[in-house]
Amino acid sequence: MYYQRLSDKEIMEKRTTPEFITELQPNEIFVFGSNLKGMHGGGAAYIAYRKFGAIMGQGVGLQGQSYGIPTMQGGVETIRPYVDEFILFAKEHPDLMFLVTRIGCGIAGFTDEEISPLFENAHDVENIVLPPNW
Repeated sequence: MYYQRLSDKEIMEKRTTPEFITELQPNEIFVFGSNLKGMHGGGAAYIAYRKFGAIMGQGVGLQGQSYGIPTMQGGVETIRPYVDEFILFAKEHPDLMFLVTRIGCGIAGFTDEEISPLFENAHDVENIVLPPNW
């Protein structure tokens, strides 16, 4: 069910995150879709909580080796400010590598076509790795 982690070289060459992330290097951050209340009960949020230090009750921002972007509070446009905040945060932390999961495309019910345009400004940020076709 889970695939082995890509090497740092493969991630940078492909510039895409693997479908399943099961381990991280010390400088890597697991970016996941959350909810504002920080109830990390399913999907990537649960993985972030169980494996990568997400904090129950914190729905936004850096927590352990994870970073939450709320996706459950309304339409796509309610997600945009959190994505913009994330991109700025990543630019301010060039020593960290941010591996973005398909946020909003699981439990929140959005499609890749709806969410990926929110990350348009992330394509030129060296330390942000996006899902395939984003």
